[in-house]
Amino acid sequence: MLQAIGLTSAPRRDLPAAVDDLTFEARPGQLTALLGAPGSGRTTALRLMLELEPGRGVTYFRGRPLHEIAHPAREVGTLLGDVPGHPVRTTRGQLKLMCTVAGVPVSRADEMLEVVGLSGLADQRLGTLSLGMDRRLGLAAALLGDPHTLILDEPAEGLSPRENAWLYGLLRGHADHGGTVLCTFADPKEAARVADRVVTIDGGRLVADQYATEFARTRLRPRVAVATPHAARLGALVSREARAAQRSVEVVAEDGNHLSVYGSSCAEVGETAFRNGVLLHRLADEVGDAGPSVTVPPQERTGPPRSSHPLPITRRPARTPLRPLRYELRRLLSVRTTFLLAAGVLALSAVLSVLLARAGHAPLPRLLAAWPGLLPLPPAALGAGLFGALAFGDEYRYPALAADRGTVPRRLGLLGAKLAVTAAAALLLAALAAAVDYQMLRLVYGGTMAGSPHAWHTWHEWLAPGASWAGLAVGCAWAGLLAAGIFRATVAGLAAVLAVPVVVVPLLKKAVDGHSVRSVAGLPDRLRDLAWVRWPHALDHWLIVVLHLVAEPVGAALALSLTVLICAYLVTGLRARARW
Repeated sequence: MLQAIGLTSAPRRDLPAAVDDLTFEARPGQLTALLGAPGSGRTTALRLMLELEPGRGVTYFRGRPLHEIAHPAREVGTLLGDVPGHPVRTTRGQLKLMCTVAGVPVSRADEMLEVVGLSGLADQRLGTLSLGMDRRLGLAAALLGDPHTLILDEPAEGLSPRENAWLYGLLRGHADHGGTVLCTFADPKEAARVADRVVTIDGGRLVADQYATEFARTRLRPRVAVATPHAARLGALVSREARAAQRSVEVVAEDGNHLSVYGSSCAEVGETAFRNGVLLHRLADEVGDAGPSVTVPPQERTGPPRSSHPLPITRRPARTPLRPLRYELRRLLSVRTTFLLAAGVLALSAVLSVLLARAGHAPLPRLLAAWPGLLPLPPAALGAGLFGALAFGDEYRYPALAADRGTVPRRLGLLGAKLAVTAAAALLLAALAAAVDYQMLRLVYGGTMAGSPHAWHTWHEWLAPGASWAGLAVGCAWAGLLAAGIFRATVAGLAAVLAVPVVVVPLLKKAVDGHSVRSVAGLPDRLRDLAWVRWPHALDHWLIVVLHLVAEPVGAALALSLTVLICAYLVTGLRARARW
């Protein structure tokens, strides 16, 4: 059961609250319609229930608020607007990505595609789906976790009658199996035709909470609304005169001293009251759902009692995917942008390597990295930085964590997964670039690799440049990732990557320029004396290699930049959490 109690939105700019003390229930086994005209507060009410907007009140899903549910996707399925996702990702790829968010097996994706009738479009791109297909995909995403409650914001808007019938048939099946379904409607006739119960709101306040049959009988036909202290007497007089004149008039006694008269007019009812000396407090023509309030009988109300001071609703960020590493891998590999970018980087690196070797006087490491002196970074490092920037920036544009659950969350679990996946992608790209460049040089210039001064044969000779190459690629990837996470933009991530060689390296060189009278020679021995654990002397060589890499201008600049970006990321994350 869904129980919304005292929902009140936070007013903005001295405007009245969009939702004001709204309380209602949606029962299991029923389809409940939240009816209201555009601007009545329907969508805001849903967002308050899902803790997407700040305000006051509380919503219980089978006795628990949403923030106390360990796996929300398995309790509540939502569809608020279009399906968020990268336009070139396939429908199957999008649902598999959502499976990692909900923590359900990926086989569930194909099952849901079959349920919503999209199995034949499993390889269709999201950007090519029609409105009806997009709604089907959104419903499949909402059903992935097999939730008990479904919350949908005008799911049939813009659909054809045939698609409407299919959609409401599926929702009816979910309700018949004991689930709770809450949908918003703008058309009262459609709400009366589809729903079991209709909750009408206007101006963010509850107007009526009725069964659909009662709603259709009392609120869909033109009527004359009458308020009089002699309601029973006036009702009898209007019915008697209608029978005498052989007119079809229905008089319905509402709660209190109110009457609804169907089949008559204000003039006729007013004349009857005047002739018989009946005092009238109100007489008005009404159409649709603007009539007198009809409340739920006290015996039908259940659940926790209402509080005179509703609890505050804090806007909460989206949760980290339950399987963050799988989520990151699917996010990276489910779009062709990844493969196109990698192919472009490898092709550009091979061409630059051949041209650099042809010019001569270039050491072998620069040939394999395809790093001319005119470029701030080699193509593989730039590609790694772009991979990192896309991990946050592109995902911000096309969030896939949940429908309308905001942008990518700042959680350590997801950040760790992103760092690990981008580092692996950067290392793979760097290794492939070096291998492709080497093979291209052998193909063009033969086994001697014309233009190369010499070839190294021992792994010790390759250790320092290889570690430097790997560190450069991973550092660029992480710089792009963290900067994009801070500014929520891919361009910011790429700008941070380019800023390291263009801005940070020259400033660092200028700061440390000059002859040093001190030396760090013997540092491994001094560290061994200070450490609690004695490490083997063989590790000294690796420690010296690391120190040499950090001492290089690019290595020091990357280390400094990453430190600043990590601190900025943590600060912005804490500030965002404080605002929530």
